[in-house]
Amino acid sequence: MRTRPAARAGQYAALLAYLVFLAFPFLWLLSTAVKSPRELGSLHPTWIPRHPTLANFRQAFDEQPLLQAAFNSLIVALGAAVVAVLIATPMAYVMARHRSALSRAATGWVVVSQAFPFVLVIIPLFLVLKELRLIDSLPGLGLVYVVWALPFALWMLVGHVRAVPAELEEAAAVDGAGRLRTLVSVTAPLLAPGIAATALFAFVTAWNEFFFALVLLKSPDRQTLPVVLTHFIGAEGAADLGPLAAAAFLATLPSLAVFALIQRRITGGLLAGAVKS
Repeated sequence: MRTRPAARAGQYAALLAYLVFLAFPFLWLLSTAVKSPRELGSLHPTWIPRHPTLANFRQAFDEQPLLQAAFNSLIVALGAAVVAVLIATPMAYVMARHRSALSRAATGWVVVSQAFPFVLVIIPLFLVLKELRLIDSLPGLGLVYVVWALPFALWMLVGHVRAVPAELEEAAAVDGAGRLRTLVSVTAPLLAPGIAATALFAFVTAWNEFFFALVLLKSPDRQTLPVVLTHFIGAEGAADLGPLAAAAFLATLPSLAVFALIQRRITGGLLAGAVKS
C-alpha cells in the first residue's frame, strides 16, 4: 500500500514522457513553420521562435497549389477507404464464419501480401492501368489504394466478425432472417467500431501514400498532397524549409481531425478485434 502512490506517479510520468515523445515531431514542425528565414538559417536554432510569422504559410500557398492537391488527396483517400470497407466487410464475414482450408489459406495469403514491397508491384500495376486507360487519373490511383488496403482491412475485420457471438445470428435465423438480412441488421451494427477503425487506417494510408501517386500521376492538377510537398525541394536537394514545414503541418491536420472525430469508435474497435470467440 505504501508503494502504490509512487507506482501511480511513475505511471503518470511514463505516460507524460510517451505523450511528449509522440507530440515532439508535430511541435517541432509547427515551430519550424512559424520561424522567419533568418531564424531558420541561424547557427544557434531555438525551440521556441523569437519572432513568429505566418509568412511561410502564405508563401507555401503562393508557390504550390496546395488546396487542389489536398482536394485530390481527400477524394482519393475517402473513396479508397469507403470502397475497401464495403468490399472487405462481406468478405471478412465469409472468412470468419465459414472456416475451412480455403479460408485459412486466404487468411495466410492476406498476411503474406503485406510483406510485398511497393517496387515489386508497381510495374504490373502500371501496365494494367495503362490497358484500362487509368494512368494519370484519380480513379486509377484510388483503385490501386483499394487493392492495397484490402488485405489489411480483411485482416482487421475478420477478427471483429469472430468477436460477434454466433448465437445472435442463429437467433436471427430462427426469426426468419436470411443471411444478407442478418449481416445488415445484426452483424454490421456490432461491427461499427471495427469498420470505423479499418476505414481510418485505410484513409490515413491513402492520404499519406507517396510512391504510387508519384509514378501514376503526371498532370500537375491531379497530383496529391504528398507529391506536391516534394516541389518545395530544389533540383540540387536544397529544401525551402519554412514553406515546406508550413505545408507539411497543414497536411497532417486532416488525419488528426478524422482521428479526433472517431477516436472513441477506434478504441472500441481495436479492443473488440483483439478478442476472438
